[in-house]
Amino acid sequence: MAGDNKALANPKLPQGVDDDTILKIAKEITVKFIEVGRITPTTFATTFSNIYSTIDKTVRGNKS
Repeated sequence: MAGDNKALANPKLPQGVDDDTILKIAKEITVKFIEVGRITPTTFATTFSNIYSTIDKTVRGNKS
C-alpha cells in the first residue's frame, strides 16, 4: 500500500491507464449524472465526450 501512495504523490509517474479503463470511468460518471438528472438524451453525446476527454487529460496529462 505504501507504494500506491508514492504513485499518487508524484503525478509524473507513468499511469498505465488504457482507453478501456477511461471509458469505464466515464461511463460510471455519466450514469451518475443521468440518475440525478444532470444529463438528458439531448445533451448525452456532448456531455459524455466532455467527460471522457476530461478524464483522459487528467490521467494521461494530455494538453490537447
